[in-house]
Amino acid sequence: MPHTRRELLHRTALGGGGLFFLGNLSGLFAGAPSILEGCAPRPGGGIGPLVADPRGLLDLPEDFAYSIISQVGDPMPGGGTVPDRFDGTCAFDKGRSTFLVRNHEQSTGAPVPAVARPELTYDPAAAGGTTTVEIDRWRGSSRADEYVSLAGTYNNCAGGLTPWNTWLTCEETEARAGSNGLTKDHGYVFEVDPFRPERNLQPTPLTALGRFAHEATMIDPATGIVYLTEDASAPNGLVYRFLPNQPRRGHGSLRAGGTLQAMRCTDGGTFVPDLAAYTEPGTTLGVGWVDVPDPQATTVSTRNQLPEVTRSRKFEGTWWGTHEGYIACSFARTTDGSVLDHDGQVWKLDPSRATLTLEVRYGVNPDHAGGDLPDGPDNITVSPWGGLILAEDGEGLQHLQAVTPEGATVPLARNARDDGEFTGVTFSADRRTLYANLQAPGVTFAITGPFAEIRRSRPA
Repeated sequence: MPHTRRELLHRTALGGGGLFFLGNLSGLFAGAPSILEGCAPRPGGGIGPLVADPRGLLDLPEDFAYSIISQVGDPMPGGGTVPDRFDGTCAFDKGRSTFLVRNHEQSTGAPVPAVARPELTYDPAAAGGTTTVEIDRWRGSSRADEYVSLAGTYNNCAGGLTPWNTWLTCEETEARAGSNGLTKDHGYVFEVDPFRPERNLQPTPLTALGRFAHEATMIDPATGIVYLTEDASAPNGLVYRFLPNQPRRGHGSLRAGGTLQAMRCTDGGTFVPDLAAYTEPGTTLGVGWVDVPDPQATTVSTRNQLPEVTRSRKFEGTWWGTHEGYIACSFARTTDGSVLDHDGQVWKLDPSRATLTLEVRYGVNPDHAGGDLPDGPDNITVSPWGGLILAEDGEGLQHLQAVTPEGATVPLARNARDDGEFTGVTFSADRRTLYANLQAPGVTFAITGPFAEIRRSRPA
């Protein structure tokens, strides 16, 4: 592979770790189609460089296009307006429609809150929630319907898909009733059904999944075990797993309770306190699990209840692949208690082998604003065409980054509007459309193009 600007810059990057390290995601590309139907490959292969958008919104490679599906403040067909701060999102296909369930990361007093009827509202003092957007794929991806499917929740950040096609939306908070006018405790996971709105009535927190600053979830469809990330500091957050009493039983089954555990990694038998210590993709750690004594954090936060658990400063998005799950860490700094600095890691969790493997790592971007250099992976999805798509929440320019079989990243999209983060990256079930958001002011894009050509791309 030819030398790139990333490889040259790594010699002067901070933290002694280099700016960019290659991993290997070839397993995620095995068996993926070579070319998206109806899209011819570029001469020489690859997705090509980003081209400036005349509208000043979203820069894409030449063979890609976007349309706007939804924006904050849009009137909704049933009344009300679309709330702001778009975050984690998942796409569900049914018949001719795609249903997007989209988070709104708002706390209290938001200018454009999520507002719904009382029977869809958990706590009227909280401004977060979810919206469900129905898209008619037979009519040029036009919006057919949009409504608030959950209201009264707090800082709905990311979440996760269930094997029974519902969305788990996560509150990134530990706020209790009585603070900022809240009437109920927060820091929970809620289940939202994209197809049957009546199931979303009387929102019920999945309390057994713990009360902490939830970021994202993923479920192993073979076992029904739920894996959860925590975005917290002082001390830094954890990865958890939830062993349900009723695994793989469908909507509402997670209300039946189970056991919450925290991840404890080892390296050659030695306890690993901080994942930031690792710089070399391919590094594999052993994984064990320790019961959380009080998942409700009645007096002590869950991450403070265990002395030997493995931490990271910014556990963020997760997504399940075929047999393994992927976990993004946005950054780490020694100033926040981490043992080394970095601008992003992606880890692969393999439950069958009880291992955690570093797949991709970014050293600290010395330019910070840094052109099209990658940093700050947040929301994440596994591409049905192979590899990963990462939504950046970093410094300077913000991107969607596509991860190639070698573990290198290439820019798939660039925010041309401002320096706001990308969120909610998710593919339609028919593989033809990638949906993604700019968080605030919120806008949801539908992106189309030859995604399979990512496998042939090389960093510029």
